Amino acid sequence: MASTRKPTFKPRAAAGGGKTGTPGQASRSSVPGGGSPEEGVISAERSVEPERKAPPKAKAKAVRSFPRPGAKQPAKAAVPPAGNVIAFPEPKARRQRRLVVWTAAVVTALVALLITGAVYSPVLAVRTVTVDGTKLLTPDAVQEALGDLEGKPLPQVTEEEINTLLKPLVQVRSATMEARPPSELLVHVHERVPVALLKQGGSFVLVDVDGVQLGVTQDQASVALPLIDDGAAATNTELFKAIAAVLHTLPADVLARMSTASAASPDAVELKLVDGKTVVWGNADDRETKAKALEALLKMPQDPKVPVSIYDVSVPRHPFTK
Repeated sequence: MASTRKPTFKPRAAAGGGKTGTPGQASRSSVPGGGSPEEGVISAERSVEPERKAPPKAKAKAVRSFPRPGAKQPAKAAVPPAGNVIAFPEPKARRQRRLVVWTAAVVTALVALLITGAVYSPVLAVRTVTVDGTKLLTPDAVQEALGDLEGKPLPQVTEEEINTLLKPLVQVRSATMEARPPSELLVHVHERVPVALLKQGGSFVLVDVDGVQLGVTQDQASVALPLIDDGAAATNTELFKAIAAVLHTLPADVLARMSTASAASPDAVELKLVDGKTVVWGNADDRETKAKALEALLKMPQDPKVPVSIYDVSVPRHPFTK
């Protein structure tokens, strides 16, 4: 770096012992009219001071500066305008997938809303109960037992609830339902099937295969069912179970031809037809096969010259008559 000091002028001493001029003035030795030639020289000297060494610089430290409130922030780097950015179109598969997801969500929400409205809507309340499948019972008796369902929304009615309400009616084995919006409930009743009559005093009790008493009649001839001799108290015995199982297997038209049923033991079941003929059944095994064999024997044409009094199906694959 160049020095900023001003040059110092020092006049040289005059030759031959001349006087020294005052500082800041040039001595003249040759002027018009006289003086020595050496006195006309102007000399200038510059004193150069030694350069000062700059103090060693301190190591720079990372300093984080925070802007003062109200201070202007330095301008950020310019962001290229949007027009200079190239936008690529969204893949078609992704767009379709998003559309499918949104559509499914909307449909699910609508279905849930409709279901909720149907479950609790009074518009679908039960106002009419229709009953079918009854023989031992009257439809009125079933409708009366289901009276608690009136006014209840159809979607809230269940078959379990219907069977619970019909449980006091022993004639009903089970029931199914069919909702007919907006307000009709159709109940299909599956009744127990009576298979025999039991003597009880001066009346006859209808029982099913489980020994459940389904009704009472005073006239035995009015019901086309065989009579079990042991009476109503025999429903829990092994003999009754064996006889009832056999009668439950017979087709309805064959059962209607039976007059009585008895058994000396569970392996010796015997039936009597209304015409007096006997059916030797044996035990309760192979009941379905025996029932088909007996039905086939009863359908065979009768030869007047060879009357039949016994139908033996104790060995169902080799039935015979005699």
